[in-house]
Order: sequence, then C-alpha cells, then structure tokens
Amino acid sequence: MQKQNTPQIRRLRKFRTEAVSPTRCRTLTRSILRWYSCHSRALPWRLPAARLNAHGGQGQAGNISNPYRILVSEVMLQQTQVNRVLEKYPRFLKRFPTIHSLARAHQHEVVIAWQGMGYNNRAVRLHQLARTVLQQHGGKFPEAYQELVALPGVGKYTANALLSSAFGKDVPVVDVNVRRVLSRLLWQMRTTIEMKPESEIWELAQSLLPAGKAYDWNQALMDLGATICTARAPQCISCPAARLCSSAATMKHVTSSPGKQEPSRDGVPNRIYRGRIIEALRQYRGRRRLHPDDIGKQIRPTYSSRDRFWLRSLLAGLERDGLIQQP
Repeated sequence: MQKQNTPQIRRLRKFRTEAVSPTRCRTLTRSILRWYSCHSRALPWRLPAARLNAHGGQGQAGNISNPYRILVSEVMLQQTQVNRVLEKYPRFLKRFPTIHSLARAHQHEVVIAWQGMGYNNRAVRLHQLARTVLQQHGGKFPEAYQELVALPGVGKYTANALLSSAFGKDVPVVDVNVRRVLSRLLWQMRTTIEMKPESEIWELAQSLLPAGKAYDWNQALMDLGATICTARAPQCISCPAARLCSSAATMKHVTSSPGKQEPSRDGVPNRIYRGRIIEALRQYRGRRRLHPDDIGKQIRPTYSSRDRFWLRSLLAGLERDGLIQQP
C-alpha cells in the first residue's frame, strides 16, 4: 500500500536538492521549534494580557488575537531595533489603546506620540490605515489577504504577519531575518552577506510551513535570525540546526558591502535633518508659524542663505509625506 504524502512533502516536491529534501526539512522544523519552545524572546506583542500590563500596556488583550496591537508592533519594527520598540510600544498603546482612538486622533497628535521612533511617515501611514479600517470596515480588520494589502501602507509582509499572528492562518512571514536563516540553512552561502532572492525565499517558506504551527514556526525563524543566525556574527555553535545547515562550515565572515550613498549635507544624511525639522516643530505644537530660516538655524548650526534651496526641498518632501503643512 502506497504511503500517503503529507501536505509539507507535496509542497516541497519542486525543491529537488538534498538540502531541501522533505526528510531534512522535517528534521529542521522539529529542531527549530523545539529550540523556540525554550528560547523564544519575551516580546509584549506575543504575551498574554497579564504579562503585557506588567510592561505598561493597557486596554485590550495584548496576545496574538488582537490585530491592532500586532499592526502597531509590525509598523514600529520596520527599520527600528527591538529594544527601542519595547520602550515605545506600551507608551503608544497607552495613548491610543484601540484603533478607534487612533483613527479619531489628529495627525499631529499621532506624530507627536511617535517621537523618538524616527521615520515619522510610518506614523502618518498608520494613522491613515486606522481611519481607512474605521471608515471602510467599521473598525474591524479584514481577514482576507487582498483586503489587507489594499489598506494604506500594508504590503505582503505586513498582511501575512497579521494573518499569521492575529488570525491564526497558515501563511509564511518573511522578513530579513527569515530570509537570511533559510538562505544559509538550505543553500550554501559563501559569505555572511549573501542571501537568496526574496521571491524564492517566500516560495520556499510557503512550502516549509508545518500544518497548524505556522505562527510558532514564523516566530522561531525570526528569533533564530535575530539572536543566533545574525547578519554579522552568526553563532553557529549555539544553533539548534547547525548539523543540518548547508553554510555553517563553509560560510566566510565579510563586512557588509557598501550600499547606495544617502542624500546628505556635509556628511549628515537628509533623513536626520528631516527628523530634526519634525522635532523643532514638535516644540512649538502649532502655537505659531515658523519661518523656514528659523527652522534652518535650529537643525543646522552653520545654516545660511546658501542652504535655503536644500531646506525647501526637505520641507517639500515632508509636506508630500503628510508630515507638515506649509503656508
């Protein structure tokens, strides 16, 4: 009698290499999930309400069934280190405990509450998203992928993170940590900076999902990439999957390749100056209008008339992003 293949084996058929064989992947899955059960990070967006309150959070339950809290954490974690998010997350939720309170706030209130996180346009998009959910979905998050990606600022990653974390769907979640971990585990990476194409990792991640354990699996891969299989200094000796890793014995440590040069002024990136402009305007909180030259002097000690065109371009960009209003 022919043995029936599991869904995972059927999904993996197109990946024919030994490194991605069904037997090897089952062993990897078991090893990593076992490690995660003992070493998972204690993050408030993963914890039950009682533990969340101990971190300063208030309002609705803080576990994985609350899509609003999951969304806030995902937006905050974009381009921001976990330690900074751990500090700001409960404060932001105390100020805006529900999607209704966020949607009904003025945009400048949201940007002020975002202070210290950087990339303030994320706060603007989050506010727009909250208003859209309130207006188009009655304040309830949709549970269909196509409806989620139609929301402002929601792409494939955020949509799948909500589906997995808030709604318990068996879908993959691929961030840079997951991409790095799966690249190293299942293909032979020559250096620490190499990774497989993102589209290929998404396809493989879908194939690897253990039925009924997708949430734990996604979180386990993220934790493994954040704490052990790191970008610069992977700790292969501590990795629960080291004996099955295709790259552990051959991967060479190299420094990151230089990326594209950021637009800057005298070596300071424009994004830093944009943040300084927002901080300068926060101090006034709309009490009076500021002349551009006054702003320029606050954000750059050597500001002069020669910097006016550059400053105007920064202000125009902030206005396009919905962060400021110019007279």
